[in-house]
Amino acid sequence: MNETVASAQAPQEATSQSGHLARPVLRIKHAAQPRAEDDEIAVEVPIALEYNGLNHAVMLATPCDLVDLAYGFSYTEGIIRRAADIYDVEIVERPEGIVLQIEIASACLQQLKLRRRQIAGRTGCGLCGLDSLSEVRRDLPPVERRAQPLSSDIVLQAARNLFDDQSLHQVTGATHAAGWADQAGNILIVREDVGRHNALDKLIGAMLRDGINADNGMAMISSRASFEMVQKAASAGISIIAAVSAPTSFAIRIANELNVCLAGFVRDTRLTVYTHAQHLGLQGS
Repeated sequence: MNETVASAQAPQEATSQSGHLARPVLRIKHAAQPRAEDDEIAVEVPIALEYNGLNHAVMLATPCDLVDLAYGFSYTEGIIRRAADIYDVEIVERPEGIVLQIEIASACLQQLKLRRRQIAGRTGCGLCGLDSLSEVRRDLPPVERRAQPLSSDIVLQAARNLFDDQSLHQVTGATHAAGWADQAGNILIVREDVGRHNALDKLIGAMLRDGINADNGMAMISSRASFEMVQKAASAGISIIAAVSAPTSFAIRIANELNVCLAGFVRDTRLTVYTHAQHLGLQGS
């Protein structure tokens, strides 16, 4: 598969593949004189996704790991069934933002046309642009039962490791992260973005491209757990998703229905398990 980049007088923000740019700021501390210096700012640009020339979605995102975003979004939205359904991703930089021109299998394009929607939302806003309430939920089977549960200590270890691996957040303080951890709590892949949904899509896209099996590990996210993040995780076969912040009621409901262990407030030495505690070898919800 080809991954190509074309430019048409793109803005500086759009061409920063590192995800951050230096900008002049004034530092003010107590009674000291303001100090002029550069600060690293997280890049946020409009990203449009086109499938075989068909406009489908526009989101605000950080312009790094965009091929992973193309794969992950396409998969978690049910546009593709497997990585091989994408033939090509071309990243086209334009003055107003970036276009991901994605070439998919004809069968997938037909399905896309049946459930086509336009998304023109805020940063990381997963449901903006839906035409009806019936489009909110996807018809997904429950995630298969885990062959071997993880321990709560492993979840806490993964949270600590994810914090250490958030390089873009450490530079800018403005991005979310999603990481994939193995049975020992080691973070194998991290993806970051100004939008929490985008970070998770990038992670799932990277896993899809690398052929990583979702059966044995867990997803760790640096944000709250919304309904759509649980749905995206379940669509990829992820049975444990842990968040540093709180889940919503809809997220808990969907996690319970889809056999996903949902944990929140994963910080330091504590966490709260909301659904399917058996995935952590525990009795309870």
